[in-house]
Amino acid sequence: MKFFEPHTPNLLQMKPTNLFENLLVQLKNNILYITIARESKLNALNFKTIDEIGEAFEAVYSEKEIKGVVITGQGNKAFVAGADISEFMSINEVNARKCAEGGQEVFAQIEDCPKPVIAAVNGFALGGGCELAMAAHMRVASKNARFGQPEVNLGLIPGYGGTQRLPKLIGRGKAIELLMTGDMIDAEQAFHYHLVNYVVDNQEELIPKCEEILQKIFTKAPLAIGMIVECVNAAFYNENGYQIEANSFSNSFKTNDFTEGVSAFLNKRKPDFKGE
Repeated sequence: MKFFEPHTPNLLQMKPTNLFENLLVQLKNNILYITIARESKLNALNFKTIDEIGEAFEAVYSEKEIKGVVITGQGNKAFVAGADISEFMSINEVNARKCAEGGQEVFAQIEDCPKPVIAAVNGFALGGGCELAMAAHMRVASKNARFGQPEVNLGLIPGYGGTQRLPKLIGRGKAIELLMTGDMIDAEQAFHYHLVNYVVDNQEELIPKCEEILQKIFTKAPLAIGMIVECVNAAFYNENGYQIEANSFSNSFKTNDFTEGVSAFLNKRKPDFKGE
């Protein structure tokens, strides 16, 4: 989906724009900021919101102007407090399976994105919100952040990849404990368990920390960044990650970025990567 013209100055490049029903999007300095904008519902993920996230990431994949993404939640209480449970009462077993598969597909879009994606976690990241944060490549949390998969309290289990990503991030034993008890952990615990990369003291520092990380990544070779995502994910997808790494390593040698990187190194200057 192409929801903006990247070469034409517009509102998207100056301030958050409500091009969607439940998202605010902003393109600034090559970073697409995606804000879940359902503050009155603690940014709970309804089916419409998940569809819109998928549409936004179609543009992330296709638009060269977008070099990285920050996902966050509106307000200071929640990143995403979970799925919109009110919608669950209207679906049956068959629709529930389609719902889970649809959410998993959108979150896989995020996880497989060849451009860096960081979740800026403010407040509650529970259920589908924790799953959304885990789909990002990295997570930065403010001290008020709380993580958890409390679906078991409703007689449910996570459906958007939570049972798969949580053990990979924090280990099998602790993941099973959190999934079975429905307990929440705070930002410091999440850092200790390697669920988040950084914890900042307050929410005002959250986005700047994400920007700091992305700006550093933007100085590297874009094609290599995409290859890193593919190779790392292969280790978790039961694929032959070593072969994928070897293939990607080989492919990198035929890129202009490789030629530029070696030339810059030998001439003791900063490289100017073009993603070619």
